[in-house]
Amino acid sequence: MLKIVAIMLSGMAVGFLMRKRRLRVVPHAVTALIWALLFLLGIEVGSNPQVINGITSLGVEALWLSVTGMAGTLLFSWALWRWISHHKKGGKG
Repeated sequence: MLKIVAIMLSGMAVGFLMRKRRLRVVPHAVTALIWALLFLLGIEVGSNPQVINGITSLGVEALWLSVTGMAGTLLFSWALWRWISHHKKGGKG
């Protein structure tokens, strides 16, 4: 863990020292590295038998979280919209 923090801090220091320079390759390198990390994560997950055996229950849980998250967002957005429109009309609470 200490190595990770040290690497992050050294990266921040290099970025701070080079902040005035235009580094055109950095965004492309970051994108390529993120894609590589996602690919390697997929290999790691795909080779884990516990994850593969529980993919059905994981899918059901993900669906449940998505549906309830959207329902909560819609409910609170609707309530906020009503509250805002009520206060625009001159209501006091």
